[in-house]
Amino acid sequence: MRNIFSVLVFCLFLTGCSGYRPLYGTAPDGKNVAVSLSAISVPEQRTRTGQLLRNEILSGFGSPIASQYQLRMTITEFTGAVSATPGTVVTRKRFNLTVRYELVELSSGKSLTTGSSFANVSYDTVREPIADLQSAENARLRSTTEVGQDIRQRVAAFMATRTT
Repeated sequence: MRNIFSVLVFCLFLTGCSGYRPLYGTAPDGKNVAVSLSAISVPEQRTRTGQLLRNEILSGFGSPIASQYQLRMTITEFTGAVSATPGTVVTRKRFNLTVRYELVELSSGKSLTTGSSFANVSYDTVREPIADLQSAENARLRSTTEVGQDIRQRVAAFMATRTT
C-alpha cells in the first residue's frame, strides 16, 4: 500500500513539471534561444579586460547572424591590497570587476533588459615581476570568465521568456 501511495505522489509531482523546457531547447511555438543569442552583437571594447569579457560572452552566443540586438557594457575594474604578512614578501590582492549591461533592440533603439554582474578574485604577489604579472592576469581572466558566463546566462534566460 505504501508503494502505491509513493508512486501516486510521484506521478502528481510530475504533472506539475509539464511546463518545463530546457533553456536551450525549442519552444512549442518554434522559438529557439540559441538563434536569438546568435543575433546579439557586442561592440569592440577598449581595454584588455573588456576584450576578454567580450570574447567570453560571444563564445556562448553561437555563430553570428545578422545582428538584431546589441549588448552594451560599462566595465569598472579595481585592484586593491587585502593583506600583507609581516616579515614576508607575500601580499594578498583582490581584483574586482563590475559590469553593467544593457540589451538594446537595434531596429527601435529600445532597451530590452539591463543588469549588472561582478566578480572578486583574490591572488598573491611575491615581489617577482613576472610571477606578479602572471597572477594578476590570471585573476583578470578568472573574473572575466565568471562575469561573462553570468551575463550570458541572464541574457539567455531573458530571451527564453521574451514574448515578442
